[in-house]
Amino acid sequence: MTSTGEQRAGVGRDGPLWWGRRRSAVLDVGLAVASALECGLEGVAFAGEASLPVPVGVVSGLLVGSVLVLRRRWPVAVVLVAIAVTPAAMGFLLAVVGLYTLAASEVPRRITALLASMSLVGTFLVTYVRTQGDVQADRWYVPVVSVFMAVALTAPPVLLGLYIGARRRLLESLVERADSLERELSLLADRAEERAEWARQEERTRIAREMHDVVAHRVSLMVVHAAALEAVAGKDPAKAVRNAALVGDMGRQALTELREMLGVLRSPVVSGASASAASASAASAPAVSAVPVPLVAAGPVSGAVDEGPCLAELAALVGQSRAAGMVVELDVRGEVRAYPRVVEQTAYRVVQEALTNVHKHAPGARVVVRLAHREGEVAMQVENGPSDAGVAGAGLPSGGNGLVGMRERVLGLGGVFVSGPTEAGGFRVSAVLPDRVPDAS
Repeated sequence: MTSTGEQRAGVGRDGPLWWGRRRSAVLDVGLAVASALECGLEGVAFAGEASLPVPVGVVSGLLVGSVLVLRRRWPVAVVLVAIAVTPAAMGFLLAVVGLYTLAASEVPRRITALLASMSLVGTFLVTYVRTQGDVQADRWYVPVVSVFMAVALTAPPVLLGLYIGARRRLLESLVERADSLERELSLLADRAEERAEWARQEERTRIAREMHDVVAHRVSLMVVHAAALEAVAGKDPAKAVRNAALVGDMGRQALTELREMLGVLRSPVVSGASASAASASAASAPAVSAVPVPLVAAGPVSGAVDEGPCLAELAALVGQSRAAGMVVELDVRGEVRAYPRVVEQTAYRVVQEALTNVHKHAPGARVVVRLAHREGEVAMQVENGPSDAGVAGAGLPSGGNGLVGMRERVLGLGGVFVSGPTEAGGFRVSAVLPDRVPDAS
């Protein structure tokens, strides 16, 4: 019996018993009726030759011919019955259809070849014996006719069955391949949706970090200056005016950076630097310890890669903290050189966030900012001493995301980030960044 993969799985079946479709059952029943009628008529001659009652020959022929209804279920049995009745000169339709079905089925080819050979030899012998007794002719006539009849009744159905079977299996394999491709396309679509959702989540995380970096530092300085302004407003009007001017400058700078960042986010073009940073972050995320790394780029994501802070602005950043009353020293070592924009922005943000944390958690502490240009990397360190108990804090709130954001930025570029308290009671933030952006591939 042959069937497609869907029929094996029971999909699309609408026929009775072993038939997959109703029309297959109708065809087999029709062939069995035709074969039974043929064998019944041939049974009359067989009964006369065997000296049997005619009804016995007819009934035997009907039973033999009706076996053809089982051709899809047991093709080997049908062919064996056809071979068995060959000496009785009946069952030609049974033999032809049985051999075709056998060759087209999933029966091993060695069994098909054996049964086809048996049928060929049987047909040859029966034809030879009957022709030799009925015809008086040239000695080559009987063998040639016998061979012709044997080949004509055996080869065509076997060859046609082999072709149909091969064609059916080819179609089944093509259908299975199409189903497999459809499943793969469905999986790819699901993965594309997951990647899109991942990208949206990463962009939200990146925006949150940029907002934190831009707002937290500027607003922290504004709060510090506002506190100083409140303290000296009545005692030193000139200093109060200076502090008020500084507060205004801080606010304008914060607004300028926010406008630049929002303008960048509206652009649909993704820069190569940011794509590289995001890919590098994805590659390095599994290496992060307990801190979940959301894999973000450290710089803007538009074509305006020239916007944003850089290492050349560190002196101005330190000067702003000095203007807010912090005692801070800047120590730069090594030969100053240019780095990829995303590296300079990340280095700047690390120092900026570290200074912001000092304003929040260690008012009055002395701070040393170190920047070292080394071969193949740039290193930065912000170390502060213990806070001065005589200096009142500005009461700045803390969301606890500063160190996490710094770590994510540095690890996203394949760098090293270390932070922790010092033996002197202060705090140290250290980071090392490679001077090349990791390859996105």
